[in-house]
Amino acid sequence: MPAPERIPPRSVTTAELLAEGELTVRGQIREASNAVLYCSVSHEGREAFCVYKPVAGERPLWDFPDGTLAEREVAAYEVSEATGWGLVPPTVLREGPYGRGMCQLWIEGEAGDGLLSLVDAEEPGEGWRAVGLADVGQGRTALLVHADDERLRRLAVLDAVINNADRKGGHLLPAAGGRLYGIDHGVTFNAENKLRTLLWGWAGERLTPEAVGALERLRGSLAEGGPLAARLSELITAAEVDATRARVDALLASGRHPEPGGEWPAIPWPPV
Repeated sequence: MPAPERIPPRSVTTAELLAEGELTVRGQIREASNAVLYCSVSHEGREAFCVYKPVAGERPLWDFPDGTLAEREVAAYEVSEATGWGLVPPTVLREGPYGRGMCQLWIEGEAGDGLLSLVDAEEPGEGWRAVGLADVGQGRTALLVHADDERLRRLAVLDAVINNADRKGGHLLPAAGGRLYGIDHGVTFNAENKLRTLLWGWAGERLTPEAVGALERLRGSLAEGGPLAARLSELITAAEVDATRARVDALLASGRHPEPGGEWPAIPWPPV
């Protein structure tokens, strides 16, 4: 009699692991302004580490509705995925030990990537882009620069689409294999222009063909009835979805990176 066929165990996807796995709180990241918990998550034999941000731990903001930051983090991930660039770690909305919140795969960062610098010069050196002058104390200023790096340039385009009001240096996460992720996207998708970022080095310059292609993919997916439009409508308001669609259209119409508007501080504080 032949032996019964052995069915190999099913491979748990990262999305399933984050959404359905058992969350165990291991610690708290205290530098954050909102509650950020470092957790392990396990499901059907697979385990990973993640960040869990419960809605109950969100600090109220004057210009964003209360209790919406977790959804905005997930929306940023969905837009990143739709570009094909994978700039935001896998992120889901789920119930956890302290209620509903955002759960994002923990990415182990690598130090020494050299993406930002302060230089005592009037112009950036080769391989760098100027952001602006920064006060370094005792009445002195230095030029804040970021690397002329295509990974950062993609992130600058993403930030323009999602209207990121808080792209700080500490939200750039270099990872293994030359990957670069952006994290902390709670203050995004406002219907009003609130773009605040350290990545102004390409302001006014023409978008790369790669960026134009990504924006065209977004426009198709954001069209009425499109998959991204449907997903975002579950996470942000109809007015915010319309504003996201309008920002994509404006970027494609101009063919250029946006420039600071002047009606809103262009650089977040503190910048790092």
